[in-house]
This record gives sequence, structure tokens and C-alpha cells, in this order.
Amino acid sequence: MDDRNPENQPPVPPPESTAPRPARPADLTPAEMKALLPRHGRLLGLDLGTKTIGLALSDALLMVATPLITIRRTKFTQDVDELAAVVKKHEVAGLVLGLPREMDGTEGKRCQSTRQFALNLRTKQTPVAALPVAFWDERLSTVAVQRMMIEEMDLSRKRRAETVDQSAAAYILQGFLDAMG
Repeated sequence: MDDRNPENQPPVPPPESTAPRPARPADLTPAEMKALLPRHGRLLGLDLGTKTIGLALSDALLMVATPLITIRRTKFTQDVDELAAVVKKHEVAGLVLGLPREMDGTEGKRCQSTRQFALNLRTKQTPVAALPVAFWDERLSTVAVQRMMIEEMDLSRKRRAETVDQSAAAYILQGFLDAMG
């Protein structure tokens, strides 16, 4: 007989913390995002860079991602204002942010920056603040898009530079849409 557990009962797990968990703007799975979306709600994919934000838009049936525009980054408030205009114009119901993980799957400084961007979106009084947000692994998305632009589309260097960010956003968003099923 065990002296620490005289009745030989299974140990009782410690109670779960009742403290509220810190609010996180994302980490939704594709299934969770799908459940939150209104019927015919579109998703906006974002490929965040230090100088630009590539945007892509899903169709209303959540089947196809299309490159939309590239925003030249200035100040955060101006970036959010441009995002808010796109959200309103296209009736966007959720955001998918590319998460630039390291090749070994870990999260480095660029991931922290992306997560901070998502948190900062919550502080602005715009239509963007209320949208559900998910992250999607974007490793090698820009490389894949550039390769496609060179090999399959035969785009000039100038044209590739103009469209690579929004095309990478479409690549990221399409991966998320495919996972949503």
C-alpha cells in the first residue's frame, strides 16, 4: 500500500488555472476559421515584408486565391488604413497571415514581428480589428512563386518585382484554402 495515497486512488490532477488566458489574435486552424466565417465570407491573405505587404483575396466559395495588390509599407497606421479599405471594399471576413518560420520549423524574429503585427491590428478602431486571424506557414512561398514566374510565366525581372509579394500572398492563402477543404 502506498503511504502517500492510502486509499490507492488515482492521483488528482492539479486544478486548471482560472486566470484568463492572454488574448491571441490567431492560431486558428483552417477548420476553426471556416466555422467562424459567414456564408460567402472572403479571406484576405497577407505576405508581410519589411517594405511591402502582398495581398491576395479568396473567392466567396473559399476555393481560389487571387493576387490582389501590394501595399508599400509606411507607418503602421497608414498600413492599417489601406488594409481597412481593402477589407471594406471586398467584404473580407477573415485574415490569413503568412508565418515565416525558419527552415527547421522554429519561430524566429520574423515570426515574432508577424505575430506582433496581428496583435497591433487589434488595437485599431477599424473593420480589421474584429476579423478572425489565422497564421499559415509560408516557408519558401516567395521562392516557389519566383520560380513559377521565371520558368512557367516567363515574366521579366521588373514585372516579377511588381507582383511577387501579392503572388506570394496568393500562394499562402491558397494553401490555407486547400487545408480548409
